[in-house]
Amino acid sequence: MSRILIDDLPFDLTVPVAIVGGGAAGLCAALAAKEAGVAPIVFERDALPQGSTALSAGLIPAPCTAAQRAAGIADSVAAFAADIQTKAHGDADPTVLAAVTEGAAPAIDWLTERHGLAFTVIADFSYPGHSARRMHGLASRSGAELIDRLRAAAEAAEIDIVTEARVTALVAAPDGRVRGLVVTRPDGSEDRIGCDALVLACNGYGGNKDLVAEHIPALKDALYFGHPGNQGDAVLWGQALGAELRHMSGHQGHGSVAHPHGILVSWAVIMEGGFQVNVAGERFWNEASGYSEAALAVLGQPGGIAYDIFDARIAGIARQFEDFRRAEAGGAVLQAESSDELAARLSIPPQVIRATLESVADLKRRGGRDGFGRDWTGAADLEAPFCAVKVTGALFHTQGGLAVDATARVRRPDGSLLPNLFAAGGAAVGVSGPDASGYLSGNGLLTAVVLGRIAGGEAARLARA
Repeated sequence: MSRILIDDLPFDLTVPVAIVGGGAAGLCAALAAKEAGVAPIVFERDALPQGSTALSAGLIPAPCTAAQRAAGIADSVAAFAADIQTKAHGDADPTVLAAVTEGAAPAIDWLTERHGLAFTVIADFSYPGHSARRMHGLASRSGAELIDRLRAAAEAAEIDIVTEARVTALVAAPDGRVRGLVVTRPDGSEDRIGCDALVLACNGYGGNKDLVAEHIPALKDALYFGHPGNQGDAVLWGQALGAELRHMSGHQGHGSVAHPHGILVSWAVIMEGGFQVNVAGERFWNEASGYSEAALAVLGQPGGIAYDIFDARIAGIARQFEDFRRAEAGGAVLQAESSDELAARLSIPPQVIRATLESVADLKRRGGRDGFGRDWTGAADLEAPFCAVKVTGALFHTQGGLAVDATARVRRPDGSLLPNLFAAGGAAVGVSGPDASGYLSGNGLLTAVVLGRIAGGEAARLARA
């Protein structure tokens, strides 16, 4: 259980900057702190730093990067900020929005040039809500590769990462200043570590069923596709210290998790001209709205099940993602040489599948919007062989969290700042607003990487002051 201890007892060791969490946010914070001239220590509860980053597609949106320019893509910070705010229905936290959109390209270029992470832009399809192709990923297009490369960069920088070290309490002074933390080892032993500044990079509360039931009741029984360690420690500690919590109902869902395989299926299968049907073979919503709101759309269907329908051409595009290749290898991606064979494989009447395919084909030929509001203009026809994946909806991670200023320092409700506490990634409020539909592709890793970098640098400067 997360605790706050108010005491003046001594510590076993004191460090300038302590970082809780070894995911993308924590490792970017550590790299930035080290470059700012202090030696941070990262405390990671698992035996190997992975976190939610390893479960993601590893894609980070950013405008005006060197990689984007090399691909000949025109973009701007203003357009990026407008896309985020439009998707968030105007509710994105303006302070965080400005910080992450302005800091995104410098962060990507920093990781590329300083730490050797060779990002390239996904240039062969667009993600919903993005007005430019600005999603950056490593070669495998996987979060596992991203976290591995960040960890290697931290090790090359000789940053101490203490694993199997769960932070179970913060030690604070009466004025809210964090004096240190308590680290509990697997054998139950405890160490008291003092610090001059603390960065909370331990994500949100998606793994805490009680908090999910309180803040996102519609998903309280949904599959949780995030890291089980996301228990809400950061928000609980921050709240106990008097911090403001913002947009706690905000979250990223996903409506394309292969069932029962539990493998993410890229939304490219939809955005390139695919669609979803329920077990009756009928379309049920505007699939181009976004994959986050797809979670509730799919879970609202009989059995909480749907099928992604696409073709071999689209499968070829999706195959650049390691997750999709895993889904194929695991037998989740079905193929059929005709609509009747597709119907048989899905146990849906053939006349229903034929009618649905013909309806979509007609919409694509005519262009414009359908009755659900999806715009089919320019979409290519599906051609045999057809593909299908049985999917369900899931909660990936929460987007609400501790309110922070432009330096990632945690704020109180009156706007004042906690003396030496910083938050990044899922621990901090994101830029998606209070609803699942506000999530723009990549918002999670955007705030992890950019706020992580900001938090680490600012924590180091405060520690040196």
